[in-house]
Amino acid sequence: MAKEKTKKFKQDRKLWFRIFKWFIKIRYRRPKFVYLGEKPTTQSVILTNHIGARVPLTLELYADFPMRYWGTHEMNTSFKMLYKHMTVDYYHEILRWNIHLARLFCLIAAPLTYLFYKGLRLVSTYKDYRFRKSIDESIELIKEGNNIVIFPENSEDGYLDELKEFYPGFVLFCERALKRGYDLPIFASYLRRKTNTFMFDKPIMFSELKKMHQNKYDMAKYLLDRTNDLGKMDLKLIPKYGT
Repeated sequence: MAKEKTKKFKQDRKLWFRIFKWFIKIRYRRPKFVYLGEKPTTQSVILTNHIGARVPLTLELYADFPMRYWGTHEMNTSFKMLYKHMTVDYYHEILRWNIHLARLFCLIAAPLTYLFYKGLRLVSTYKDYRFRKSIDESIELIKEGNNIVIFPENSEDGYLDELKEFYPGFVLFCERALKRGYDLPIFASYLRRKTNTFMFDKPIMFSELKKMHQNKYDMAKYLLDRTNDLGKMDLKLIPKYGT
């Protein structure tokens, strides 16, 4: 009797976007995934570093579990707002590009980025009262079985190999989810630039994190340290997990 073929996992994305992703694969190689504990399946929070577009693109192309991403609302509201955010906030202030060069480059980069983020169907995040809407939308996505991917690093000084700070917005989300009956496992993860290795730490349940740290900033610092540790581990000492 012939073995039944395992159906290849596909993110829940529209057909045009799945075709669009084939072209992106030319630029980004498949990483080595290393899991120090269990692998994410459904209904979890994944915290990771950013490295510009590299980490979200790598996850979207190669991770085989359902995901929806948090993204600042400037990237997800209108093309005009996206263009301004990319030229001023990202290329000029974070990457330190000349502003005129940034504007010229984004005439090409911004339309492609706009398409990409529309295809991802980002959960828009805010720095004001509208953040509650982001949390409510994320909880609905958790109910549907999605994992929520969050990039909590403070990138004011650029995307560093050693992350300096995590914003604690994800703690507020996990707290609200717990009140609604969802004790979410949190995965710290880290993509190593040089070796193209994607490290995933053992998950910690939010309820356990609350027992260890009462303050949201302490929780964020604890997970920041775990994330940074993933970038420093000696890979030779890690058993051959992952794909």
